[in-house]
Amino acid sequence: MSASELADRVAEVLAADSESFNERAREEAEALKSAVRSGTFDNSEAIVGMELELYAVDEQTDALQRVPRQLLELIGFEKELGLHNAEMQTSPQPLNTHGLAAQRNELKASLMPAQQRVRNEGIRLVSDGMWTVPPAGETAREYLCDCVEQSGVRIGTNMSDSVRYHTMANTDYPSAFEIDAPHVSLQAETVMPESLITSIQPHYQIPHAPDLPEYFTYALRIAAPLLALGVNSPFFPPDLYDDAPDPEIVAGANMENRIGVFESVLNPPDGDSTPPKVCFPPDFDSVEEAIDDIVADDTIVPVDLQSGTRFDDDFVHFRHKHGSYWRWVRPVFEGPTRSAANARIEFRPLAAQPTVDDAIGFAAVFAGLMESLPQLEHPIRSLDWETAKRNFYAAARSGLRAKIEWITADGATTTSTEEIYGELFEHAREGLEQRGLSAEEAHGYIRPLRERVDRRLTPARWKHDYVRRRVEENVPLAEAIWGMQATYIRHQEETLLEGSFVDWFE
Repeated sequence: MSASELADRVAEVLAADSESFNERAREEAEALKSAVRSGTFDNSEAIVGMELELYAVDEQTDALQRVPRQLLELIGFEKELGLHNAEMQTSPQPLNTHGLAAQRNELKASLMPAQQRVRNEGIRLVSDGMWTVPPAGETAREYLCDCVEQSGVRIGTNMSDSVRYHTMANTDYPSAFEIDAPHVSLQAETVMPESLITSIQPHYQIPHAPDLPEYFTYALRIAAPLLALGVNSPFFPPDLYDDAPDPEIVAGANMENRIGVFESVLNPPDGDSTPPKVCFPPDFDSVEEAIDDIVADDTIVPVDLQSGTRFDDDFVHFRHKHGSYWRWVRPVFEGPTRSAANARIEFRPLAAQPTVDDAIGFAAVFAGLMESLPQLEHPIRSLDWETAKRNFYAAARSGLRAKIEWITADGATTTSTEEIYGELFEHAREGLEQRGLSAEEAHGYIRPLRERVDRRLTPARWKHDYVRRRVEENVPLAEAIWGMQATYIRHQEETLLEGSFVDWFE
């Protein structure tokens, strides 16, 4: 699509009547509430799914690489924000022995031929929390900030041709389009800086949709310990750092910068009274309250929409609003047919992981906890929401070294890493076994993550230790970060499909 065609389509979207759009969304939400209460969104069993984001690099230099759109279509992956991004989704499967195995196998079955196909073009797809090597001949700042103006519309040069992404840079919603992180500051004119980061997003479908608030409460309480376990983005591309001593930059690094990037790029700047869209969400007392929270969220890109042939096209304006309802844990209501309609929890704090088995391990642990904690009526649900939020951001800063407050099954409060994860993994195992997995199968999914706790080593800590050691040897920061990135990619080549992160240390 040419820049002029894209600008024309953005202009069409900007001309939509926002009040009419919002009124339609409110009407659809009322119908959705009735459908949820009538059982339309119930499932006979829990269902799991997964989204996996990757970025592309030059196979020889590790420099970020734009993926030709035709090549992306050939490998069956979806477009994401940046031209370097690719995304795949697994088919929803029942939470049981065969369903989890199918999730793992589908990821591997898609990634293997995709890697082989892009390798013919000198490209490698990388599963990682943040890229650090910019495209050849460009700085990261140039790549992220480059844009043009066409007919009064700002167009991000390196963004995909998805109209909604470009429209977001031209609406009245006051996204800051900035990065505000330790020793990093960047100001752009589009949402493109968000393309620094990539994630995995496990999904869990609720058997009885009106029970969603209870599951949601538990999901918020386990967000911090799972985030701390999965941190994977401690460093930015070196040219984004301010002028500061290298050891100071290394010492001040957050273990998971993805959290801050998403928030500072898409939320309003400090001092603006507009509510943030990327945030730790509230608890809900009812499923209706969860639906109302989506409806009340600011609409960034209202669109004139027509119902299609999907069942949930009856809620097409509500679904469109949900597309920019960016909470770290969020409820989802959708389904292509009435029989497939579902209410689910989308778990969004996790960076992309070093291997498929690590990613599936998180999906299994999350699903196992969603099974066991509500059945046990575990007292962690009584943890104060403010404490759960504080835990979350502490985990982003410090990973497994964060001081996370937890309430054990016997009601005791603890900050002991051993107690917290010992209980989490035990309850995850119980939840998986309740769904028919053998103890050995459940342990197989959990083991790669348990090893991280035993070793006190996350992907982010591995990266940080590598760069810290090199800087202590008087290696320049840029060289240390790029050396770390090259080593990460080489390790991943050997273990992405067959292995786990802990195999890097055997």
